[in-house]
Amino acid sequence: MSTPPSSSTKLPPEQPTLSWRMTSSLIMGLTASLSRVFLYGLNSVQVTGLQRFLDILDRRKDVNKRQRGLLTVCNHISVMDDPLMWGVLPFRYAFNPSNHRWGLGAHDICFKNDLLGAFFSAGQVLPTHRLKHSSQGGLFQPTPAQAIRLLSARPFVKPAPSGGAVPDEVNIPGLPPVYAQNRYSWVHVFPEACVHQHPKMFMRYFKWGVSRMILESEPMPDVLPIFIDGTQHIMSEDRGWPRAIPRFGVNFRVAFGELIDTEKIFGDLRAQWQELVKRHEMRTRTPRVLGELSDELKYGEEAVKIRVEVARRVREEVLKVRRSLDYPDEEPIGFELAETWRSEPAKDKFKSNVDDSLVNKRQ
Repeated sequence: MSTPPSSSTKLPPEQPTLSWRMTSSLIMGLTASLSRVFLYGLNSVQVTGLQRFLDILDRRKDVNKRQRGLLTVCNHISVMDDPLMWGVLPFRYAFNPSNHRWGLGAHDICFKNDLLGAFFSAGQVLPTHRLKHSSQGGLFQPTPAQAIRLLSARPFVKPAPSGGAVPDEVNIPGLPPVYAQNRYSWVHVFPEACVHQHPKMFMRYFKWGVSRMILESEPMPDVLPIFIDGTQHIMSEDRGWPRAIPRFGVNFRVAFGELIDTEKIFGDLRAQWQELVKRHEMRTRTPRVLGELSDELKYGEEAVKIRVEVARRVREEVLKVRRSLDYPDEEPIGFELAETWRSEPAKDKFKSNVDDSLVNKRQ
């Protein structure tokens, strides 16, 4: 279990500086506005479940009244999915970063220099390292822990030493602190973790970072599945020259599902996880900080099995939204399993030998 807060805990400011807030609002607002103009001005747009999703955002507008985080999950079909998909939100949602999504972006692309890093940081994107490009990559890099904290609420402290000194809040090196303004934030993830363009809109397996966010956030976040179609034609992986220019005249579809009954779908797995953590803490007598795990909780057989099953269930919820759009329900057996895809080439971009899809692991 995570350590409870102390009244004497030293905390960072309630929110970032005024200049940072203004910059973030401007970047996020202009990006969302341009996405909306592009979608509705040059393409055909069909949205399902939008009002239901807007009602959820409206209920979360007052930060102090939030009771839990919001985790949205979606299939990933082009390098432009984010931000284009958020262009369906009305303009009034564009310039309010505290009630907009936090996303994950490839460090070797979005943060490869200071200028890009500043831009994407202000756009509420967390740098994600990939093992092929960085020794810091993998499931237990700092970024998933930061997402877990964004979905939760401060403070995140270690126990006070026996001498009685005031405990400091534990921040993650290389990442900004989670301000009170960002308590119970909205985090969006593409659990496939790469662009996957299949003619029948099949999905790959979901990686386990989404499992960590559901299992470790306190309390368990609301989870909402989304399914999109169309951006694979805006930025097709086999597009010709000029590759940098998005195509238009496309039929773009996005379906917002309903909030998942998280206790019904994930409650048993959360209970197993919490019991595993409790046994570990009793044995080691070491309370953990939210987002930090011992090797046993990272790599132990029971922990791995729980994460695999959580990811499978999340994927099934996205598939339900896919089915609601009348896509053929004929997915081959085993697509939800990581081992099914292990025979693919060790490249960034390729045509999959598993399902003949176009794959881009650099996005």
